[in-house]
Amino acid sequence: MKTEYLRAMARYNQWMNEKLYRVAARLDDAERKRDQGAFFKSIHGTLDHILLGDRVWMGRFTGELFTPSALDQNLHDNFTELHAERVRFDAFIIDWIHGLDEEAAMADFEYRGIDPPTRRRLKLWFAVTHMFNHQTHHRGQITTLLTQAGEDVGPTDLLWLPGYTEVLD
Repeated sequence: MKTEYLRAMARYNQWMNEKLYRVAARLDDAERKRDQGAFFKSIHGTLDHILLGDRVWMGRFTGELFTPSALDQNLHDNFTELHAERVRFDAFIIDWIHGLDEEAAMADFEYRGIDPPTRRRLKLWFAVTHMFNHQTHHRGQITTLLTQAGEDVGPTDLLWLPGYTEVLD
């Protein structure tokens, strides 16, 4: 059951990223990069941070560690390149999640944090859930910033994810 949940969250991640990038592309580069006082300053900075976080976590899960110089490290200054990497990485996440079985999801998982650099142990499914929660947290900020810029992202609730809810009337 945990793997079914993780697969739904991987699809939700991809679906929401597609929506956010499509709407953000309607803005010019200066507006996307304008400091609006968010944790990572701008729409672009927050999109970039989500990708950074995903790379850190997926590196931990796969054993191919990615250690940024800082949590606000800029990975892609160019929006088109950032978007292309997001699309590629979302497919990578989905493929990896589909390779998990229930036993693997329930296994102990250890990692060392960045800030603070403490060692932790938890179940893999819980760590993956945290990665998805981190994405959702920051996508909520981006949705707010896009709304302030006059753009509507549309429905963002998990219940709107295509293929998971049947509309009866």
